[in-house]
Amino acid sequence: MPKFIIEREIPGAGKMTQADLQAISQRSCAVLRALGPQTQWIESYVTDDKVYCVYIAENAAAIKEHAEQGGFPANRISEVRAIIDPATADQ
Repeated sequence: MPKFIIEREIPGAGKMTQADLQAISQRSCAVLRALGPQTQWIESYVTDDKVYCVYIAENAAAIKEHAEQGGFPANRISEVRAIIDPATADQ
């Protein structure tokens, strides 16, 4: 299944407390359970004013549905076309 990077603009995201992050995570997981196993949240990276999330899903529409049901912004949804790392240089 395709992998996606979701950019969420959330002013002050980097200042959220652990309790805030836990509550958002719980809401996200509840929506994912309701949507079914075809959409999976892998991990997220919190920066000052944005959260970047990695998901596996059938398509971008599934990501949008998750965002709408959870009340999360999904300002940009980008499908991952390739993955590279330092080992790629040695190939």
